[in-house]
Formats: sequence, C-alpha cells, structure tokens
Amino acid sequence: MSEPTSADPSNNETLDPTAQVDVVDPAAEAAARLAELEAKNIELADAYLRAKAEADNTRRRAEDEIAKSRKFAVESFAESLLPVRDSLEAAIATHAAGKSSPEHLLEGVHATLRQLSQALERNKVLEVSPPSGTKFDPHQHQAISVVPAEQEANTVVAVLQKGYLIADRVLRPALVTVAAPK
Repeated sequence: MSEPTSADPSNNETLDPTAQVDVVDPAAEAAARLAELEAKNIELADAYLRAKAEADNTRRRAEDEIAKSRKFAVESFAESLLPVRDSLEAAIATHAAGKSSPEHLLEGVHATLRQLSQALERNKVLEVSPPSGTKFDPHQHQAISVVPAEQEANTVVAVLQKGYLIADRVLRPALVTVAAPK
C-alpha cells in the first residue's frame, strides 16, 4: 500500500488554500513577554519598597518604645517611694515643731519602714537575709570573713548587711560571715 499524499482523498488532513495561517512573529512574542516581565518587576519592586518601609517603621517604633521604657522604667518605683518621703518629711516637720515625743517619733519611723518595705516588695525588690546555718551561696552572699563556729563548714554564721534581689537578680549581695572548716 502506498503512503497517502495530500492530494489523496483518504487523507484526513485537507489543505485549504484560502485558510489563514497564524504566523508567529518571534520579535512580537519576545516584546510581549518583556512587557509582561517589566510589569511584574515593577509590581515586585513596589511590594519590596512597601515591605522595607513597613519594616523600617516597625523598627523605629520599637526603638522609640525601648527608649520610653528605659526613660520611665523607674516611674512606678519612684511613685511607690513618694509616700515614704512624705512620711519622713512629716516626721521631721513634727519633730522640728516640738510636737512629738521620742515614742511617737519611733512609732512613725516604724510605720515609714513598713511603707518602704511594702514599696520595695511591690516592685519585686526582695530582701536576702539568710538565717544562721544556711548554706553559703556565692550568687547571693558575699563572705566578709570566715570564723570558727560550732556549725557545719561553709554555712552562714551571721548577716552583717542584708542583701537584695530585684526580679531574681542580685541587686546587692548579703554580707555574711561564714563558718570555717573544722
């Protein structure tokens, strides 16, 4: 059998001499693709600039917040100490006017000390005053001297000055004497 030719009526493909043939112009196709890519590039560049500006604004706002936090961090603490100052000034004024007895003055000092303790506590400033016999902790205690004692070695014998923590961080270590090894 012979191969069908284009003139063969059994061939399914017919050639129509009047049919228009789509001629693809490679230059026009490339120009269209280039225009599409340039539009996409402009869109992505705009999105990038917007994202960069937003990141810069966020960074700047965060820096401003940090600066404000540092500047006013002590505000709450200072506010809680103002009543203590007021009490001390009232005690001085009362004493200067001759209106107080030593007992009243001592009572006022105790009340003022309670106010101060409450203010420190509210602001997470906690006292470090280990009882005698507590194991020496170099993270919270500072040994001033080692003394012979009738207790286990490396334990606190006496507290010479209280220490303080602020939010679990040592503000000032407690000054202590420590039992010497036997």
